[in-house]
Amino acid sequence: MAILQLEDGTTYTQLDDVRRELAPVKVELNHWGVGDDPEIHQLLAKDALGDEEKEQVLLALDGYFEQLKETAGYQSRDLIVLHPEVPNLDTLLSKFDRCHYHTDDEVRYIIAGEGIFGFVRPDGSQLELTVQAQEFINVPANTEHWFHLTPSRRVKAVRYFTSMEGWVPEYTGKKIRLGSLVTA
Repeated sequence: MAILQLEDGTTYTQLDDVRRELAPVKVELNHWGVGDDPEIHQLLAKDALGDEEKEQVLLALDGYFEQLKETAGYQSRDLIVLHPEVPNLDTLLSKFDRCHYHTDDEVRYIIAGEGIFGFVRPDGSQLELTVQAQEFINVPANTEHWFHLTPSRRVKAVRYFTSMEGWVPEYTGKKIRLGSLVTA
């Protein structure tokens, strides 16, 4: 269940309310199940996954990828697995914890764990959205945002790409005023 927090401290957890508040930034949020396969659930419960295990998870969830290929021209996908023991985790995360945008949509399907996306709305106000397991988020191209992990520092996310070129962060220098108000 997504948790959305506004700058004034207002919190929303009902999907209709969250979608209403995200509408100005055109962020899409949906629930996508991971299925009932016990082997996949065992893999999702592990902190680290090897390349073969990642591919097994991706193949089990490729129905969503096929839909995105047909409807939006997506070409590739991968699985990112972050946890406290990942070497240089803080360095990796520092690329995305500042206000930035991408020239392509940023599409993520959180399959385990959680992360926080922050957004700057057209009126300049900011909000933070905690995205949790079995939630799909599409951050449109050129949407000013940031990302960081919750205190658990664990997430498994399928990333979908139309190309890799548009995914490079373009930093805006805007000050983030929220400072991780949303916690799990």
